[in-house]
Amino acid sequence: MSGNNIKYEFPAVETANEDGLLTIGGPLNAERVIAAYRLGIFPWFNRPPVLWWFMNPRFVIFPEKLHISKSLKKEIQKSPFTLTFNQAFKEVVLNCRNVKRKGQAGTWITNDVVDVYTELHERGIGISVEAWEKDELVGGVYGLKIGNIFFGESMFSLRDNASKIAFVHFINELKNDGVKLIDCQVYSKHLENFGAELIRGSTFSKILKKEIAD
Repeated sequence: MSGNNIKYEFPAVETANEDGLLTIGGPLNAERVIAAYRLGIFPWFNRPPVLWWFMNPRFVIFPEKLHISKSLKKEIQKSPFTLTFNQAFKEVVLNCRNVKRKGQAGTWITNDVVDVYTELHERGIGISVEAWEKDELVGGVYGLKIGNIFFGESMFSLRDNASKIAFVHFINELKNDGVKLIDCQVYSKHLENFGAELIRGSTFSKILKKEIAD
């Protein structure tokens, strides 16, 4: 039986524990990932089995509330990078996996994650923005766009401000494309500086139902 003929079901998101863990196990494939994200559930693990999460409260950015600091505005005006969209999706994912991050010993972007999200990109669901310095990819952001929601996954930067500038342009592009909410999943001070805020899980679910058509 092909994955397209399987209906993937998850426990009610209200049953997630206080850390956000909802359920454990099952396959990691494109159809199940789509089914999960439509409910605000996402996979996050560094070795099998797959762990599926629903964070409450949820960390999000409303595009119209995007905050850009004065210093970043000055950097954006300099146009230090060439920005493209969906031109190097897999390379962005691989860089997000390989770039060392302070305070992190490993990564959740396994080979299976790379394969599944690359397939989603080929289906027009996985999207990315890339920052280039001449011919070198030096920054980027990727995630999934389903309906009018963008589910942000990860970003990387090999040059100062590369991912920040790419992120700002990405949000403006998504806003112009009708996106109503950027899902950041979990709190970070870095994204709070861009105007990200915590909302109730129930509010997040209501927005998903409204903005993701059946």
